[in-house]
Amino acid sequence: MGQAASELPLARDARAGSHAADAAVPGEALLAMTGICRRFPGVLALDQVDFDLRGGEVHVLFGENGAGKSTLINIIAGTFPADAGEMRYRGSALADLTPHRARVIGISPVFQEFSLVPDLTVEDNLFLGRERSTFGVLDRGAMRRQARATIAELGFDLQPERRVRELSRAHQQMVEITKALLTDVRLLILDEPTASLTEAEAGRLFALIARLKAAGVGIIYVSHRLAEIRRLADRITVLRDGRKITTVPAADVTDQALIELMTGRPVGALFPEIRSSPGEVAFAVEGLSLADGSVRDATLSVRAGEVVGIAGLVGCGKSELIRAAFGLEKIAAGTIRFRGRTLAKLSPRAALAAGICYFPSDRVAEGLALSRPVRENVSMASLDCAAFAFGPVLRRVEERRAVQKIAAKLRLRPPRIEQSVVALSGGNRQKVVLARAMTRPLNVFLFDEPTVGIDVGAKQEVYELIRELAEAGAAVVVVSSELPEVMNLSHRVYVMHRARVVAELAGADINEGRILAHFFAEAGHGA
Repeated sequence: MGQAASELPLARDARAGSHAADAAVPGEALLAMTGICRRFPGVLALDQVDFDLRGGEVHVLFGENGAGKSTLINIIAGTFPADAGEMRYRGSALADLTPHRARVIGISPVFQEFSLVPDLTVEDNLFLGRERSTFGVLDRGAMRRQARATIAELGFDLQPERRVRELSRAHQQMVEITKALLTDVRLLILDEPTASLTEAEAGRLFALIARLKAAGVGIIYVSHRLAEIRRLADRITVLRDGRKITTVPAADVTDQALIELMTGRPVGALFPEIRSSPGEVAFAVEGLSLADGSVRDATLSVRAGEVVGIAGLVGCGKSELIRAAFGLEKIAAGTIRFRGRTLAKLSPRAALAAGICYFPSDRVAEGLALSRPVRENVSMASLDCAAFAFGPVLRRVEERRAVQKIAAKLRLRPPRIEQSVVALSGGNRQKVVLARAMTRPLNVFLFDEPTVGIDVGAKQEVYELIRELAEAGAAVVVVSSELPEVMNLSHRVYVMHRARVVAELAGADINEGRILAHFFAEAGHGA
């Protein structure tokens, strides 16, 4: 990734757009939006918002989930229009924008929720809607060469011929970023782009951002990770409840001030203190190996009333381990015990019946039925419980009453349980997933990346839920790629490396240095 700015794909591939040679000048006005309004049924998502972007800068959009960030970037990307206001791009008024036209004029988005076709290859997804052809015949050779060149330049570990459904979420994120940078780019939108990347992969992305800035590209960056914002941002615009609160130079505002601007209230400590009162072993994995080799001979245990973290690099097997414990991965060897009883023929239904609940990292693909209302999404895992059903008959009044009470407890916004989940922000979608844990008796909670893509305020609410569960006597497992999360929530930490559990840490040993040392240790050896 060491090429000069003039050698970037955006400047060298003029066939993809008619303006490739007309590069932006760093510092010039690239985008200006004034008085932008957008209303959805029952919700004013944007209310008279002003926003501007200059060439060669990173302008961060910062706000809680539901603040209006996604609505604003979708308007810029042409997904849907504003109801009122004006948008000017490179000095000209911009109207009737579509996603295709946006890409043609150099606006390229990378959304948090992927827009990939699972059954197509990486190469097919990269060129979908912009295929290369010669005399009406697809020029697969040219597409393969350009795909390989761009992937190599980005430093991503991607094979163009692999089908997207075979890729991990991290690799799917790489495909989305590659797709955005495959052709001429003047305005790049990055929505939580590092949520699934390792530190090394994120570092390569940050180096690329620096080169794009030098080439005059304007970048709108959406992130809740304050360390990233500090590293990248030139300016920060804070949105709250659909309104612009302020735009400030990044160097002129502290992290604490940013959080208080975002929430509109003073914010205390991010991580709660979770009292440790461990009881009997509630959940144990012994000698577990998976059929695909992603986990080998793993052993761990969790006691009632404690939080156990599992840390490791992307691909180490940490997510696959707890997926297997919920019956989602094929087990080749080993046992899973719940309160001393071996669980045979494990499946999600059997796991729920035993009192085990799993929260997936990919809430859109695995956690939610987006087109269905909040009520159904919350109650769907408990329809076999007497509180929700009388034999084959659904007790709708009781269902609505119970779900409404849970939505109020979790502060779902907006609190309408009959609206479709697709209309909710990322943080509120996560609350819907978490709400299922409150609809039936459960004793073991398996969290896989519980705060990915949600804001600081929503994170605090998730952490508070974890505290309440553990202090009420539940056994809680937290798999996370964010070390501060693992270190501050866990009473004990297991570290995984290359499919194996290589360390168990407790007390003062739970620190960044010790955990990172085990990340890179040879499997089976300490550090």
